[in-house]
Order: sequence, then C-alpha cells, then structure tokens
Amino acid sequence: MKSFGPTPALRGADITVAAGEVVAVMGPSGSGKSTLLHCLAGILLPDSGEVWFDGQRIDSLPEPARSQLRRARFGFVFQFGQLVPELPALENVMLPLLLAGHRIRPARAVASTLLDRLEMSGLQRRRPGELSGGQAQRIAVARALVAQPTVIFADEPTGSLDTLAGEMVMDLLVDRARDQGASVVLVTHDARVASFADRVVVVRDGVASALAAA
Repeated sequence: MKSFGPTPALRGADITVAAGEVVAVMGPSGSGKSTLLHCLAGILLPDSGEVWFDGQRIDSLPEPARSQLRRARFGFVFQFGQLVPELPALENVMLPLLLAGHRIRPARAVASTLLDRLEMSGLQRRRPGELSGGQAQRIAVARALVAQPTVIFADEPTGSLDTLAGEMVMDLLVDRARDQGASVVLVTHDARVASFADRVVVVRDGVASALAAA
C-alpha cells in the first residue's frame, strides 16, 4: 500500500515479473499505475508490503543502496523524459555508462548504436530544449537501455510518439527482453502498446489485478 497524506494511491498489488517477460500496466488516469511502477523500482517506498528483486528485499534498503541498484541494474523511462538539459542527446544517453565508470569512447559507440536504432543519429548534438517531445522521449528510451539493465521500467514510453516511432520503441524493448533476458514493466494507456506485452496488469482505484496473456 502507498498513500500520499490521507489519499491512498495504491491499495494492493501482488505482482511477480519473470526474467525476459514484458508486462504492461494499464488503467484509468489516477488509478495508481505510476505509483506502482515507482514502488517496484525503489523510487517510492510502500507504506506496507514488500518489494523484492533478485532475492533481496529492496524497500528496506537505505536510499544510497537503492540508488546504486537503480543505477546498476534498472533502467527507467520517465513519463516526461527528465533528460539533463545542459547535455546534448548523445551525452544524455552515455551518462549511465559514464557514471558506472566506462571509458568515453566505448560508451559513445554503444550510445550511438542505440540512437541509430531509434533513427536519432542526426540529432546527437542537440540539447533537450532543441528536441521535440517525441525526439526527447526516444533519447530517454536509449538512455534507459544503454547499460543493458536487468529490469526496464517505462512510464508511458510511447506517449509522445507517433505510431511508427512507438512501434520502433516497443520492438526495441521487446528485443531486449527476448535477447538479453531483461524484464520490462511498462505503463500505458494504449492497447496497441499493451499488445506487445506477454501479460497485462490492470490497476483500478489503487488495486492491481492480472489479466490473461496479451
């Protein structure tokens, strides 16, 4: 459970996500989808209940340990990108690798490959303020994937994208799940996006329930 002051945001969720599985979280606006995602990623702490990852309970870890876990094992696509405004697109994507101690040249090569995959190679030197919302979202997706995380959390990853770009992003997320065994948990309002998932979880009034495979 998770509340903000007297207002309950998440009343109950019992979710297990397997390695290599893509799970879509759907539900009306304000139902608790993003709160669930943030609790699973260790960004928010639940008021009650437990969150486990790889045999370790993470909601009881101190913030520095949770931050290190997110940096080393998790990738996160925020709903509104949250890119570093001072850095050009390529350096935004490279950032997780540089923070992990990777050398600049190989980090640049990996980031460039991802940008090519998302048809963003011509925008590497542009800063976030010089990008459209859809372009910035694709940069955020590349940044989330660049360190090959074990779990990818994505909050409306295609919300700013047209149909073709959205399918490109979803193909990339699914490929990461299939080829690298990454778990993908994504929030979406779009049934077409949910159709890429192996399973759908619906959140209504703060309560999560699983549906059959998508």
